[in-house]
Amino acid sequence: MKRDTRLVLALDVTKRSQAIHIADEVSEYLDAIKVNYPLALSCGMEIITELAERKDVICDFKVADIPNINRLIVEQVFGHGASGVIVQGFVGEDSVKACVDAAKGDVFVVTEMSHPGGQAYTAPIADQLARLAVDAGASGIIAPATRPERVKVLREIVGDLTILSPGVGAQGGTPAATIEAGADYCIVGRSIYNSPDPSGSAKKIVEEIRSVRGVLG
Repeated sequence: MKRDTRLVLALDVTKRSQAIHIADEVSEYLDAIKVNYPLALSCGMEIITELAERKDVICDFKVADIPNINRLIVEQVFGHGASGVIVQGFVGEDSVKACVDAAKGDVFVVTEMSHPGGQAYTAPIADQLARLAVDAGASGIIAPATRPERVKVLREIVGDLTILSPGVGAQGGTPAATIEAGADYCIVGRSIYNSPDPSGSAKKIVEEIRSVRGVLG
């Protein structure tokens, strides 16, 4: 996955025409597009293939099952052209390893979720999940932009693994604080696709990322 802008668009819409329009409008400011269940369920897996013709696609399916089912899901994800998949770590190293073995691209393990509820259940074991990601051979982790101090701690655990941070924008996280804490990419959704000027909003986010000393030159 490119690291030109460090911005990943969470394209959580449900209409194909809207998804394609927004993707095309903001494409120049993106390194990747994240597709979650709402878009895939409403448009079918073919939307992944369509978007992958424009940018790298990360399927945020938070895969969380036994190893065999995880393998089957991951095979479908990459078979439709995705470059990455997001999986849950709480199901154990064997299930995560099944995803890594089946992947034809990147596997990112959720450590701590960005919403308030994430502090109740994922946060207490986030450090363990980060270590699991390293041990299982994952490409990286998901860490909360809403709590940049946690991104910093998780960076120390995972070393050079890639960190993607959701929660920038509508949930309250900021691009600069997220990158300064050690994230490689900011994941932004509603602040872009619900904006009256998606392109302008994406550009502003990239400019803030670039304002961090040492980032993107």
